[in-house]
Amino acid sequence: MASSQARGAIFIHSAPRALCPHLEWAVGRALGRAVNFDWCEQPILSGSRRAEFYWEGHAGMGAALATAMRGWEHLRFEVSEDPTPRSDGGRWMHTPGLGIHYAQTDTAGNVVIGEDRVRYALEVAAGDPVELQRELEVALGAAWDEELEPFRHASDDAPVVWLHKVG
Repeated sequence: MASSQARGAIFIHSAPRALCPHLEWAVGRALGRAVNFDWCEQPILSGSRRAEFYWEGHAGMGAALATAMRGWEHLRFEVSEDPTPRSDGGRWMHTPGLGIHYAQTDTAGNVVIGEDRVRYALEVAAGDPVELQRELEVALGAAWDEELEPFRHASDDAPVVWLHKVG
């Protein structure tokens, strides 16, 4: 069976300047080719830089990329992998204080919570709606979204990159 091709994006929301070349090397090793990011200043956190990178590779590459970047202090990033006809999509979010969070995504990029995770949340909540809300927020990665949101908006002035040819 042929491997399914996938594509996605890496959003490095904040990285110390000294870490930038190491991130390029780590991503390049995972992709099997050299990469260069277009770094710019991160206005939210003085002394840090940000970059966006769009990638193509085999299905499952998103996990390999997130693994290659995790573990560095002071690094905030997201990796996304679009779904393919043969594989689910995914999103990995990382913050220094929270570590890494993975969520499956659908074709529109929405987080999909699996049946077993919903059943677990219901069991742990034991009828308590506040606890159910807390468990579902954990499953959705709400704490990661909350911490990363200001860093995401810092990219609002970034140049637009068209990814796919239409037609």
